[in-house]
Amino acid sequence: MDSISLKVPVTIKAKLTEKLKTKILTDLDEAIKRTELELQQMDIQEKRVLQENQPANPEQPTMEEVQRYQAIQAHFGEERNKRLQFREESLARKEEMEKMVIGAEIVQGTLEHQVEVHVGDDMREIMNVEVLVEDDKVIAIRS
Repeated sequence: MDSISLKVPVTIKAKLTEKLKTKILTDLDEAIKRTELELQQMDIQEKRVLQENQPANPEQPTMEEVQRYQAIQAHFGEERNKRLQFREESLARKEEMEKMVIGAEIVQGTLEHQVEVHVGDDMREIMNVEVLVEDDKVIAIRS
């Protein structure tokens, strides 16, 4: 056997333009606002659920009532933390994007492509392929 067909990764990079930078910043702003709205809604929902699950006798709650109350608080706490972490990451990405200069290359993701490998081919050249895009148009294919 002298050749074989392989799937290899291809890195997709975008050349930062004013249009792309504006789109990314707008998307990040929308994600941050959506997360803040979700946090507000969660606070309201948590208060409602906790109120609905108040112990029958607040002076002497049963162990089951205490556990249910704590489970509700834990659930909302975890969900709140996930959204707070997402918001912080989004704010950091926004700050990083604002500092980037036009013309910089940013990684957009990875795809796969099929390649025919022959005996004697340079694997490093086959494996290190990237596509550069500017305003949705391919401007370079590098290996």
